[in-house]
Amino acid sequence: MAQWPGTQGRSRGYGKGTGGERGEGDASWISVSDLMAGLMMVFLCIAVAMMRSVMIEREKIRTIAMSYKENQLAIYESLQREFAPDLRRWGATINRDTLTIAFNNSDAMFETGEAQLNASYQVVFEEFFPRYMNVLAPFRASIEAVRIEGHTSSGWGQSSDRHAMYFNNLRLSQDRARSVLRFVYTLDAVTSYNRWMMQNVAAVGYSSSRPIYNADGSENIDQSKRVAFRVITNSETKIHSILEESF
Repeated sequence: MAQWPGTQGRSRGYGKGTGGERGEGDASWISVSDLMAGLMMVFLCIAVAMMRSVMIEREKIRTIAMSYKENQLAIYESLQREFAPDLRRWGATINRDTLTIAFNNSDAMFETGEAQLNASYQVVFEEFFPRYMNVLAPFRASIEAVRIEGHTSSGWGQSSDRHAMYFNNLRLSQDRARSVLRFVYTLDAVTSYNRWMMQNVAAVGYSSSRPIYNADGSENIDQSKRVAFRVITNSETKIHSILEESF
């Protein structure tokens, strides 16, 4: 079939042009896909790094938690070994979970409504507190604070105003805790601990906010009225420090 002059060349040129355009398009799509793949790898590396960081911090917290349990148990066992034979005659108990030694029924320690420690319990604390400091001495690096806590029962004389009762008991519990701290701080046997005590031992009054209950749910009046010595370890502070460093 006859063709116009130059038609065959133009036809071939058109075909090459079309083929060339497709080749360039394919190349550009390959380039974009490579870019996307690269970005995905970058994001994956970031995600892996973040997951690794989280796992490291979690492991640190787990290690502290395990150390806390071991330290808590060691302190409890040391207190138990030292004081178990004396608890009954002192009217005291040791709580393993809170590392608290509670001297129950503060009516035996103070006159009703008063904060002056009586003579019989001055003798008790003269015996107890130097030994208490000696037991805690090996653990001082892990101790955040020692609190001498004053607690009362929920009643106050004949008053029926619960707000007045709470604040009257708050003042009384604070005064009693301070009275005990002042007495034990001045003992000759703990002079070497005075500097540490100034930095780490505090007197706190809780009023009637933490009563002790009987099995039937009623308040145990005698045990609610108590003075307690509680050890607080620094594991929580360490965990907070790790979390702050993470952010």
